[in-house]
Amino acid sequence: MAGGVALGLAACGGGNDRPKADVAAAKITTIGVNSYLWRASLETLSFMPLAQADSSGGVIVTDWYSKPDSPGERMKVSVSILDQDLRADALRVAASRQVYQNGVWVDAPVQAATVQKLEEIILTKARDIRRSAIG
Repeated sequence: MAGGVALGLAACGGGNDRPKADVAAAKITTIGVNSYLWRASLETLSFMPLAQADSSGGVIVTDWYSKPDSPGERMKVSVSILDQDLRADALRVAASRQVYQNGVWVDAPVQAATVQKLEEIILTKARDIRRSAIG
């Protein structure tokens, strides 16, 4: 929560003091990773309960989440932000899926397209956040 407040405050500009092309803005933060990727990841996964969020290490891990219309299936997602630059290779998403069978949660495969789609959503959102931040 404090990280979100710090990000919100860091994104506030002070009138005309802010440079127009603020390319290095992502590096001037209180967190150890790209702030746009971090914020976009948190926003994208906001519907899932968080188990861990480490802004210094750039790791977000959700707890298990079941869609209301599919209580016999659940997902868990982890996001790693690997760099301070806003690049596609600075983001790694992994997902786990389980199905409820005979009273036990059993591991099930996750479609590669699911993970790829999550990465695309986060990257697009991060770019949009950056675009709106530099005006």
